[in-house]
Amino acid sequence: MKNSRRDFAQTSALGLLGAGFFSRFDKVAAAQTSLTSTFDFLQRQATGKSEALLCKPAPGEEGPPAPATDDRLTLDWNKRTVARFKEKLAQDGVHAFLVRNPLNTTYLTGYWHTTTERPEATFMNQDDPDPWFMYPALDRDLVRTWWFGGGKTYFDFKDAGSFPNEGSVVQGKTVDLFRFLLEGIKEHGIQGKKIGVDGELYPSESAKAREILPDIEWVNVDPMLMDIRIVKTPEELALWRRAYVYFDRAHAFARDYILTHGTDITDYEVAMATQFWINQQLYSDLKLANGTPHHGVKSGVEVEVRAGPVTAYPHPNQPYFNRIGRGVALQVSGGASIGGYGGENYRMYIIADKAGEFDSHMRKLWEVSQHCCDMQVDLQVEGASCSSVAYKIHKYQVENGVQKYIYHRPAHGSGVEGHQPPYLALGDYTVLQKNMCFSEEPGLFDPENGCGFNWSDTVVTGAKSGYRMSRVPYSREWCWIKL
Repeated sequence: MKNSRRDFAQTSALGLLGAGFFSRFDKVAAAQTSLTSTFDFLQRQATGKSEALLCKPAPGEEGPPAPATDDRLTLDWNKRTVARFKEKLAQDGVHAFLVRNPLNTTYLTGYWHTTTERPEATFMNQDDPDPWFMYPALDRDLVRTWWFGGGKTYFDFKDAGSFPNEGSVVQGKTVDLFRFLLEGIKEHGIQGKKIGVDGELYPSESAKAREILPDIEWVNVDPMLMDIRIVKTPEELALWRRAYVYFDRAHAFARDYILTHGTDITDYEVAMATQFWINQQLYSDLKLANGTPHHGVKSGVEVEVRAGPVTAYPHPNQPYFNRIGRGVALQVSGGASIGGYGGENYRMYIIADKAGEFDSHMRKLWEVSQHCCDMQVDLQVEGASCSSVAYKIHKYQVENGVQKYIYHRPAHGSGVEGHQPPYLALGDYTVLQKNMCFSEEPGLFDPENGCGFNWSDTVVTGAKSGYRMSRVPYSREWCWIKL
């Protein structure tokens, strides 16, 4: 059966936008002499008015950096990073390392993979030129085509020691994959008498390690590795900034879409239309090599929009599906990354009531929370402590009488995993270093009145002040709108 464009669209992801979207689509399509694609329709919603309001670089600013031109960190970057890690390990007399946390494997080697219950691990001696892996068979084509110095593979979890992919189907004894890992490392060979591992071994694991590798001392080097990861390199920051170039354009598109369609649309429609529009451009710009592995890894923009009472909850458990109305709070938010690097970008709106007035209570919460964002940028300098930044922001909130609406710390550290140490929290006394990255979330929430204001960005620690990765304004001009 041959389906029409409309039949296809209504059964696709964009079909979830609802009949209102397609009535608007059809009005535009009817005026065209040829078939109009979904992207073409959405492109007409990008008026460019909001994009023209994005902040311009300021003279003498410390950042953000110029966006990267690469789609991911290079293998040379990974090799240099492993060399730095090995150098620090050697200072403690450790000449081999084992990482089992997928985040650490990716950070060190650049091997991006989907994480499930299937364990994977990476091992290197100080003098090894390439990493050794333990990996499941389903990832064999990925791990062997990146930076690969051999390894040991098992079929799947839970493993029985046979390989159906090689013609062997046996109901054998369940394989202990930690013993399997230790035996593989032993076969590979170990340099020195210590292995640095990213975390403490469980007692049962320690017993197996003593049995299989009795002369090896296990040293927890996870804090050392995290200390490296939390201070970003120039290459990481440039890739981060590139993700925000697209994220900023997404924010501008969402604002235009809201101003164009007003109360005829839901927050969900804005989010889905924006996400489709921006990712169409992002993926068109990336060098995807026709779907070849290791291209376009961990890249995309996720957009969320919530209007009305759902803004009043920091982590709501209700869906974001509400018609945009007058006299409400609205948040445009989400996350963006290219090559795994990027972060959050939230802006808070107040929509005027039918009389064109902005609610005084919402104005108060908006103004205090917005000022706290600016405070964080000013306070986030190398040498300050996380606790001192949090203290000054919370003090300002209390002094302005909004303590009832405080639900959480001002910010978390940011990395490829999202939340990363350290934290701008009263109990975190970590001293800030240049190029540490944080979210920006001095949110205020009022469930009783159905409104909340939580912002975010990536704020990078600087020498004289922090700086934001995003160019989306925090101004009333941008955020206080009339429909």
